[in-house]
Amino acid sequence: MVLSDRTIQEELDKGRIRINPLDPSCIQPASVDLHLDNKVLLFRNSQQPYIDIREPQEDLMQPMEIAGDVPFILHPGEFVLASTLEFIEVPDDIVARLDGKSSLGRMGLIIHSTAGYVDPGWKGNLTLELTNVARLPITLYYGMKIGQISFLRLTTPAQRLYGSPGLGSKYQGQQRPTPSRFYEENSG
Repeated sequence: MVLSDRTIQEELDKGRIRINPLDPSCIQPASVDLHLDNKVLLFRNSQQPYIDIREPQEDLMQPMEIAGDVPFILHPGEFVLASTLEFIEVPDDIVARLDGKSSLGRMGLIIHSTAGYVDPGWKGNLTLELTNVARLPITLYYGMKIGQISFLRLTTPAQRLYGSPGLGSKYQGQQRPTPSRFYEENSG
């Protein structure tokens, strides 16, 4: 069952769901608006002929910051990693979904390729997988509304929360856009 604005507020008041910072006006009927942080990871123009998913890729991306009111330009076909401004915590009996804002989607901005699922026990800023599928560049600004998070109650609390030993959780506690750590699954 998707949580309504009333239930989201109750869970926030109890401290079970945490969103920091939170502007109360960002609570929508069944979601909460999230904002773009100023940290971005860009793919470098690399001499590598391909990305080997079994190897760490430390030199594949370079960090950048969106400065004040100066826009970051996302070009057609470009893919970058960014982050939500908000730090999110999800309790053991709730799962969250990250989705884009429809107004931005109508311009060709996709905010996640596959990482729209937020497991019970998650703590951290969410990494966004931004892609421009339009034929024109799109401006992105620090602090702009970039997506929305909705919450669903589980049938029972999860036994093993995200970050539990043995689960292989690779991104717990992240506070900036984090590149893929898929190689950790395939090493050894």
